[in-house]
Amino acid sequence: MLGTMEPPPSRTEPPATSPAEWSDLMARSQDGDAAAYRRLLLGITPYLRTIALRAHRNPGDAEDAVQDILLTLHAIRDTYDRTRPFKPWLAGIARYRIADRLRAMGIAASREVALDLEHETFAAPDTNIETTLDHHALRAALQALPANQRQAVTLLKLREMSLKEAAAVSGTSIASLKVATHRGIKALRRLLAQPGGGDD
Repeated sequence: MLGTMEPPPSRTEPPATSPAEWSDLMARSQDGDAAAYRRLLLGITPYLRTIALRAHRNPGDAEDAVQDILLTLHAIRDTYDRTRPFKPWLAGIARYRIADRLRAMGIAASREVALDLEHETFAAPDTNIETTLDHHALRAALQALPANQRQAVTLLKLREMSLKEAAAVSGTSIASLKVATHRGIKALRRLLAQPGGGDD
């Protein structure tokens, strides 16, 4: 079902093999370099497959996990902070997606640990922004936010990660995520309240 995320091998585009290359290619991908993005996907897939195989005994389940990770990466690629190393950010996404799949499969039920309140998604009752706003306007307004606020809002509000999961993915402290989310929500409300709010 998810087999389209991993591009076929190419003789003219060798995969990036080192984490240092991954960071550079991800930054270029954010700037719209499709060839860099292709090389990045080719380069990180074996690494992700190794991680997935440690968690899944069935190779088919491991492949599904890899595709889930790649799809998540694609969905939140704009939230990557290019001043930070890419590999730990990718590893956080991988851990989050694999744990999510294991929970869904019932495999991790016996390993579940109750989370403290600080690990729950930081949300006020009136901050379910995705269900109340036009998606086009929201996307445009998000792009106007500082990178740290855009990342926090995307991970915590739109992707509905817990603070603990978002901290692992972003490499940001829980306290910083709370502050960035609070400021990001306030800024979004201000932007979207303007005439034609969020439009380019």
